[in-house]
Amino acid sequence: MIKFLDLHKINNRFKEELETSFSKSLDTSYYILGPNVDKFEREFANYCGTDYCVGTANGLDALTLILRGYIKIGKLKKGDKVLVPANTFIATILSVIHAELEPVLVEPDPATYNISLQGVKASYTEEVKAIIMVHLYGQLADFKSLKSLANDYNLLLIEDAAQAHGATSKDKKLKAGNLADAAAFSFYPSKNLGALGDGGAVTTNDNELYEAVTLLRNYGSKVKYENEIIGYNSRLDDLQAAFLSIKLKVLDADNKVRRTIAKRYINEITNSRVRTPFYEGFDNHVFYAFVVEVDDRDDFINYLNKNNIEWLIHYPVPPHKQQALERFSYLKLPITEQIHKRIISLPISSVLTDKEVNTVVEVVNAY
Repeated sequence: MIKFLDLHKINNRFKEELETSFSKSLDTSYYILGPNVDKFEREFANYCGTDYCVGTANGLDALTLILRGYIKIGKLKKGDKVLVPANTFIATILSVIHAELEPVLVEPDPATYNISLQGVKASYTEEVKAIIMVHLYGQLADFKSLKSLANDYNLLLIEDAAQAHGATSKDKKLKAGNLADAAAFSFYPSKNLGALGDGGAVTTNDNELYEAVTLLRNYGSKVKYENEIIGYNSRLDDLQAAFLSIKLKVLDADNKVRRTIAKRYINEITNSRVRTPFYEGFDNHVFYAFVVEVDDRDDFINYLNKNNIEWLIHYPVPPHKQQALERFSYLKLPITEQIHKRIISLPISSVLTDKEVNTVVEVVNAY
């Protein structure tokens, strides 16, 4: 069986360092917002090229706290509209709702799956005050065009970089996390930079937002038991921060392996019944997922199962068709709906062997 994602193999590379780090944490008894969090926040801010990083409990909280932070400092107000991709993981949209803002769902570019600039222009009204661009599957959205539009209309531009750790602009000058006014990351275990549990972070160059998010994540408190505002409990565990510092050292190398595998898939999968993803060959894609399109997904799934290849669907049900977002069910989003019917993700990771890649290619081509 070729595993879709072998987390044991991925993390076992760091076993000795992780165990040493765990022992130190037991000895020091720092568990919440300790020195490892401070250290990782500095390291990750430096990695992304931003002035600030704030560790949070998870990626959804990171996005929500950005929006709540902007409300606190007066750059957004409750009820403002926020443009979000219709084709995304539901957390992007939930963050807007949790912040008591109004999501406006925008169709994607059918080639990249990311939010469409034309869709953003068509969806804009004077009630819109922000755009969230998602770097879906690890590929940077068209941030330059979106930033230009945001500047023209005086809108906030926010990155959902939950799947794009280390993705870099084509000119190699900027990384995900430093492409907009603020960015949210998830360190869910399956991510390119994954913790051994939940975790997230906010990156920004905005000192005012940084102060607001830092306050919000910790019960609205700077001094213990003194609460300035109504806040949340959303703190990155000190132990997880230590683990992330260890794994951050190899993130670029791991991403390079993923790109190498993706290039092999794109070049060597020649079956016309399987559409491989759009990729320009730059470091602006880190291939959190390698997503292909097929006409008959159920048939393809049965075929992969028979050939002992694990797979995953990112994501089987579009957000506006989820019961939780029933109020959006009236929307007609044909591009999003078609994508969700056709896509399936093939195995890709930093520990996938050449032999396993060969097998996947051979099996897919024989379909």
